[in-house]
Amino acid sequence: MHDAPFIEQWHIDETHIDHYQHVNNVAYLTQLEKLAWAHSNALGLHFSDYQSLNRGMVIKRHELNYHLPTHLGDSLYCATWIVHCDSKLTLKRQFQFICPKRMKTVFDAVTTFVCVSLDTGAPKRMPAQFTEAYGKACIHAEQP
Repeated sequence: MHDAPFIEQWHIDETHIDHYQHVNNVAYLTQLEKLAWAHSNALGLHFSDYQSLNRGMVIKRHELNYHLPTHLGDSLYCATWIVHCDSKLTLKRQFQFICPKRMKTVFDAVTTFVCVSLDTGAPKRMPAQFTEAYGKACIHAEQP
């Protein structure tokens, strides 16, 4: 979808398979979370940073698109990008999962996050560490 993705490979095993014999939708959500955290960690932000800053990025909205089923034994390339960061309260991540065996996108998603205080859950402005890491990683320049 975009240049310079953060990518991890996901190997589908029996724990990901549902009664239809393809990957369950909950497994995709779990992979989104793992990928987002891996990317945040690669950007230098860890949960311990969130705790010390008393801030977290929580999900406000998921938009999920399932294009093709995936099955036991498939390996997927899972990519993410930060496509919006207002450096105040919100950021958006885009995701794309590709099956290299078929050379097709099997799943894509956009997730909107809101910065909150960890102790109250109330929306709070992003700390400088968040705006630095997420803002620099954002692939689309923000308009003033």
